[in-house]
Amino acid sequence: MYTIRDAMLDDLPVIVAIYNTTIAGRMVTADTEKISVESRIPWFHEHSPATRPLWVVENNGVICAWLSFQSFYGRPAYRHTAEISIYLHPDFRGKKLGSYLLEKAIEACPGLDISTLLGFIFAHNLPSIKLFNRFGFEQWAYLPNVAVLDEIERDLVILGKRVS
Repeated sequence: MYTIRDAMLDDLPVIVAIYNTTIAGRMVTADTEKISVESRIPWFHEHSPATRPLWVVENNGVICAWLSFQSFYGRPAYRHTAEISIYLHPDFRGKKLGSYLLEKAIEACPGLDISTLLGFIFAHNLPSIKLFNRFGFEQWAYLPNVAVLDEIERDLVILGKRVS
């Protein structure tokens, strides 16, 4: 049984810990070294439960995942567009939690005044691309060789979906 709730500042160490588990795999994030909780405090405060929530997911009272809606490009004309990010604790990957979260995020968009969702995903991250495709996201952009991870150039795909 999963419970989704708005993140609190006290949740930030767990949010960062889950994020840091993805860095070594070079599939999910462009960060190459672990990040600190302190470095994420401004990012945390960019979120708002009313328009750009940061959700945590609990399983039996333990945070096992998080989801972030972030403003796209920071200009007023893009206020109805948000980038979505989903991060799962390693013990909860491959258990349909990503699907559950993406479904809940799409359902929440009308109440958040979001009409377009974007996902920024490395082209070699096929599991994430397939997940987003299952929910109707399409490739809207392909940016070749824009990231370098361990001296390997990586492509970025931007997937998009109109949700209202």
